[in-house]
Amino acid sequence: MENIRKVDLVVIGGGSAGLASAIAAKENGIDDILIIEKEGYLGGILEQCIHNGFGLQTFKEQLAGPEYAERFIQRAKELNIPYILDTFVTTITPEKDVFYTNEKEGLVHLQAKAIIMATGCVERTAGQIQLEGKRLSGVLTAGLAQKYLNIEGYMVGKKVFILGSGDIGLIMARRMTLEGAKVLGVAELMPYSNGLARNIAQCLNDFDIPLYLSHTVKNVYGKDHVEKITIAQVDEKFQYIPNTEMDFEVDTLILSCGLIPYNILLDDIGCKMSSTKGAIVDNNYMTSIDGIFECGNSLHVHDLVDFVSAESKEAGIAASKYLKGILNKSSEDTMVVNGNGIGYVVPQKYDYDSIDDSITFKFRVRCPMKNIKFVVSVDDMEIKSIRKLAVVPSEMEMLTIKKDDLIKGSKLEIKVEEVK
Repeated sequence: MENIRKVDLVVIGGGSAGLASAIAAKENGIDDILIIEKEGYLGGILEQCIHNGFGLQTFKEQLAGPEYAERFIQRAKELNIPYILDTFVTTITPEKDVFYTNEKEGLVHLQAKAIIMATGCVERTAGQIQLEGKRLSGVLTAGLAQKYLNIEGYMVGKKVFILGSGDIGLIMARRMTLEGAKVLGVAELMPYSNGLARNIAQCLNDFDIPLYLSHTVKNVYGKDHVEKITIAQVDEKFQYIPNTEMDFEVDTLILSCGLIPYNILLDDIGCKMSSTKGAIVDNNYMTSIDGIFECGNSLHVHDLVDFVSAESKEAGIAASKYLKGILNKSSEDTMVVNGNGIGYVVPQKYDYDSIDDSITFKFRVRCPMKNIKFVVSVDDMEIKSIRKLAVVPSEMEMLTIKKDDLIKGSKLEIKVEEVK
């Protein structure tokens, strides 16, 4: 007969989100917790992010990624939260069965009372962006290049071009330059950068690295290893503009073309998903499946790890309330609608009765805009508005509304209005 181990709370993922949620659950009275991490270490991608800029929100000081991770790792160890490494979760079920495998134990079946999904995100690859040309060595994602350089000490190239102006790509432009490589440029498909303004200034402008907006890589050339690329300008429909091609002799093409929340486990069990590629969640970060929560970059891609930690702390507290039977959920949810100019909003619904003091909505606009205001309404009744001089899709917006200012209704809408 199969021996099924029972655990109150299973946290899948030992990165910034998983650690923060597990710590919060433990500090709120849940003792029986297990963190499952696929890598051989805790901390997730933070361990390869050796630049500073982490921790300003959480610790009021600048830390490198490993330093930030270490504070959460040490806190988890102080609280004696169990964790297993080099372990891959193969399956979960709506009944909160968790199946994992590792070299030491083989295949193991857990029965959890609650699950927190903190599986992070993955990078878009050359195949996913339909990069034209041969599949040559020397073409790799920014995160992989970062791991090779910062963890394994492997210099990936000397003549480098970067496709995509995401923050990781911008940071790698600076990192490669500091290591002695020549970064010939950064191409961005959109007419605006997808990175934070501070990273454009510190990683490109400070090193005179050109940024080619509304450009993309048209072709990749080489025999076995990349030797040359051609970039071209694109129009508003992302079609190549004739006679705008430029050639660059390179030995490395780094792709920073966006992140996708990793949710194959939730997809497999029919969890309702949103346009972010993460789960649809309520104000407690509970998915459409009772007792399964999601937080961090597997829910939606964040700008700062500090925001991941804060969100995941809330998810951990909510999971602890669920396990104690004090979540105070009613039977009716208010649905959250993306109004004019809004790309997505998290959470996508809320339960009024389970809100303690306030609720924070996180969202992104669809395109850069100036002189606008965000308007929040419930059942077409405006309850709050806030003016903004400028907004861009690359920066996540957050809007907190006190429970006293909310009203029960069937629909809450956040939209953009022009300020004249």
